[in-house]
Amino acid sequence: MQTANLPTVFFITEDEIDLNDLLAKITLASTGAAAIFAGMVRGETKRGDAHQTEYLEYEAYIPMAEAKMKQVAEEIRARWESIEGIAIVQRIGKLYPKTPTVLIACTAAHRDTGVFEAARYGIDRLKEIVPIWKKEVSPDGQFWVEGDYIPKAGE
Repeated sequence: MQTANLPTVFFITEDEIDLNDLLAKITLASTGAAAIFAGMVRGETKRGDAHQTEYLEYEAYIPMAEAKMKQVAEEIRARWESIEGIAIVQRIGKLYPKTPTVLIACTAAHRDTGVFEAARYGIDRLKEIVPIWKKEVSPDGQFWVEGDYIPKAGE
């Protein structure tokens, strides 16, 4: 499959994520499956350090973040030749519980061609290499959520 003609959408936005619009942009006439991951603001965390969250504030250096999103899409295409469309969207700004913050969607002709695995890889890799910062505000105060990724040379 020639990747130059396959739809790839990636961007940072302050606007609501429109799933129907994104699916329309990454669906081809041959598409029969879409795997979608949507991350949400959790108002209540029960595992680990249990706590309440009033809201999250996301920030990003947009040019670098979008370049890294493009890299994630390229990595997906290199690993799963069956993937037709890819959408990677991250919201920034102040977001309240139950609000979608990130969306990864991959489309393919069939569900058994790696589409689930590709979407999972997309969110895991986004969390790993895309420079997006998250501040959590709770009744107990606020703090920046730290990741554990350290870039390797060339990343």
